[in-house]
Amino acid sequence: MSTDAPRTVVFVLVPGVELLDVAGPAQVFCEAGEYGGDYRLTYVADQPSVPSHQGLGLSAGTAWPDLSPRDYVVVPGWHVPDDAEAGRALPEVARVGVLAHHAAGGQVVSVCAGAFALADAGLLDGRRATTHHEIQDELARCYPRVDVVRDVLHVSDGGIHTSAGIASGIDLALHLLAVDHGPAVAARTARALVVAARRNGTAPQESAMLRHRDHLADLVHRAQDVIDDRYAESLRLPVLAADLGVSERTLTRAFVAATGLTPLRYQQTLRLERAEALAGQGWTQESVARAVGFSDARMLRRLRAAS
Repeated sequence: MSTDAPRTVVFVLVPGVELLDVAGPAQVFCEAGEYGGDYRLTYVADQPSVPSHQGLGLSAGTAWPDLSPRDYVVVPGWHVPDDAEAGRALPEVARVGVLAHHAAGGQVVSVCAGAFALADAGLLDGRRATTHHEIQDELARCYPRVDVVRDVLHVSDGGIHTSAGIASGIDLALHLLAVDHGPAVAARTARALVVAARRNGTAPQESAMLRHRDHLADLVHRAQDVIDDRYAESLRLPVLAADLGVSERTLTRAFVAATGLTPLRYQQTLRLERAEALAGQGWTQESVARAVGFSDARMLRRLRAAS
């Protein structure tokens, strides 16, 4: 399959599914198409109509599409009444589909309590994972082989991606979008959705692209647009300034005044954030270095040391 082909994102729907667990990531992947991130969304269930916990019925197909390792299967959380006999295990057909996709090298994602379904299927054994803060202890108690990471937005481990509370599915989808298509596509999608492109764990909660966009300087925004798109290239200040129709001094002065960084430092910050995202996906240091525009890992290590 061509790497230019759309990635398929399959949402597995179970009765009682939480709407925002589905709608948040779906909106990110759908909106990304406007900015260069092409995804094909589909919804599967063991019945053609699935009631959500919020009372809105959802339509779904009952046959799984053909998938490649590039594609995602997303398991949203669903509400389990206290007196229900069924727990958070996936229906058998869905469970088989999720396991088969992962076994073929595909990516599997959970939102909120969907982590319990992955744990029940054995996909989280020996892996780091997270879920909603109110049920983290329950996940650890029920599945002691899972390394539960508390109080983070999302965790990726070996092609398995888990997210915390309901809205963090949006954060995880933006993270995956950045890994697939680069930080510029993710930042533009986040801005279109009026959400912050946040990072994970103890890292800064907003990406560099949004953290340094809180200004009204049109010249600097135009310069940032160029750098965002071409952060992995060698961008010489004289060429960038000429393309924008200003002098190097004018551009640098305006950029520092608006962002607190020089254009070069801004580009380096983007490279480092992208490098950390790729490293979190298991990329080798050499592959990471080349992806962000360096000839080898030594140059990336020097940049990290200087930061």
